[in-house]
Amino acid sequence: MLNGQRYPFIDRINSIGQTSTLPYLPIALSNGNKSIEVMALLDTGASVSVLPYEIGIQLGAIWENQTLAIPLSGNLGQSEARGLGLVLSGTVGKFASVPLVFAWTRST
Repeated sequence: MLNGQRYPFIDRINSIGQTSTLPYLPIALSNGNKSIEVMALLDTGASVSVLPYEIGIQLGAIWENQTLAIPLSGNLGQSEARGLGLVLSGTVGKFASVPLVFAWTRST
């Protein structure tokens, strides 16, 4: 793997006490001068990247300004989501930053 980095799978406990080992990786998300480091679930089968509500707030997004409804499926199928009208910058490890777009959900 040329210039690769490895990240371990991480054990997480869900709201009903079940443990799962999932591929999480640290990522820095930025919007202008606002930046936050979070652990993101790497879901290579997802058709859309979903940003939790509180992360969007911390990056300066305003829920009422997002008008494009985005339907979600799976465990977030009942959660309201909107297209985030901001293009965020994402940085993982030593890799170059890339622009990212998200469906922003009211869910945590």
